[in-house]
Amino acid sequence: MKIATYNVNGIKARLPRLLEWLDETKPDVACLQELKSSDETFPEADIRAAGYGAIWHGQKGFNGVAILARGDDPVERLRGLPDDPDDTHSRYLEAEVEGVVIASIYLPNGNPQPGPKFDYKLKWFDRLAARAAVLLEQELPTVLAGDYNVVPTDDDIWAPRGLQGDALVQPESRAAFRRFAAQGWTDALDARHPNEKMWTFWDYQMNAWPRDAGFRIDHLMLSAEAADRLIDAGVDRDYRGREKASDHAPTWITLR
Repeated sequence: MKIATYNVNGIKARLPRLLEWLDETKPDVACLQELKSSDETFPEADIRAAGYGAIWHGQKGFNGVAILARGDDPVERLRGLPDDPDDTHSRYLEAEVEGVVIASIYLPNGNPQPGPKFDYKLKWFDRLAARAAVLLEQELPTVLAGDYNVVPTDDDIWAPRGLQGDALVQPESRAAFRRFAAQGWTDALDARHPNEKMWTFWDYQMNAWPRDAGFRIDHLMLSAEAADRLIDAGVDRDYRGREKASDHAPTWITLR
């Protein structure tokens, strides 16, 4: 099974690129983030015509997550994280596909920091960790995939000094990521390529893509049951260089 995560940065604006990627790489499951589309305007017909069933949790103009399954319909398990009834952001969607539990995650950016947006990021991460602990107790192969908006270490960024004040690299953000991973989650890309610098995001500004000035914020975190099945992991970086592309590249794993 090939499972991918892809922050599309606006599904309607990037639909040709998304459909192109689905056709050329044929992931069995695709977790999408930053749809920037309401539930009503999600392009379900185009996705189904490409051979994929879908569930989605939209929000007009902001956020939004989806899970696509090739030749199948994902079975929804949870929409949104519990324990904050006032949270209106569409950032978490959980489903089951062929016996694998999969979540599409769009963690808050947190900028500017310090401030309420950064506080919300950390509290959201705590709620994600609480849900992740419940999932581990179920002892099912589980993949938590998405844009975590955290650069785990300085080795995961082209130039650490350039992001010094950014919420993505703050000690509190990295500590939250470490605590979450320490529950028993395997960072698939790091596990398969421990000594390689593999970026998943290149900003539109500062000529970042031509200079390869990127960093890694898209992660596929695996439960022990999924990690035991891990065959490979990678980044479809060439799709970042195509016309009117997202600023993220699709990131994927294959499981036995």
